[in-house]
Amino acid sequence: MASRLAPATKPLFRAQLSSRPTNGHVAFIPQVRKIVFEYCEKWASSANTRSYLHKHLEDLARAHPHVEVVVKQRNYKPPIVRGFYLNDNEKVIGLNGFEITGIQNKVQLLLDSSGAKIKPLKRRTIESTTESARGIWSGLHVDETFKI
Repeated sequence: MASRLAPATKPLFRAQLSSRPTNGHVAFIPQVRKIVFEYCEKWASSANTRSYLHKHLEDLARAHPHVEVVVKQRNYKPPIVRGFYLNDNEKVIGLNGFEITGIQNKVQLLLDSSGAKIKPLKRRTIESTTESARGIWSGLHVDETFKI
């Protein structure tokens, strides 16, 4: 009777051993994945954005091939540029009132940004990877109510 026992551990395949790419001394992964320009074809506030798109958009897309560049018409609303990042965050910057150089600076700001939320520098907030041992205190979980 030749019965076969199941292996003690599951077999590992090479595809399961691959790791997620991260920034480090070996590789740099840009955090921005998509930039969306939204403008109005009729409003005067979008005139500089329209001229930036006509003159500089192709150069921007060639200089940053890892970024998807999308242009949308957004009628009767001020122009904006949105940056979408690998950590599923999104940053929106209004382009109303900027000259072409100002628009270039704001787009470069989105390209260089990590997508992380802005943290205060004055006081350091504590971030823990594990939950508190005692849990979160709430006045609703107290046996007797407070008498004031």
